[in-house]
Amino acid sequence: MSTLTPPEHEHSAAVETAAMWLSEQPDDLPNKMHELQQRFGLTAGQAAQALTVARQYKVNRRAFG
Repeated sequence: MSTLTPPEHEHSAAVETAAMWLSEQPDDLPNKMHELQQRFGLTAGQAAQALTVARQYKVNRRAFG
């Protein structure tokens, strides 16, 4: 039997924490992927996911306050 993976909208606590942190940083933060990998111990895929989630947090914050 194969292992089931969670849906794409579900992510780990580390990705969630990294996304929250990133969404509170200035937009011009250099080398975001590397920073997330180093600061939170994420893989490249997880860091990319955190970037996407952080962007959505910023959009939601602007839209809904």
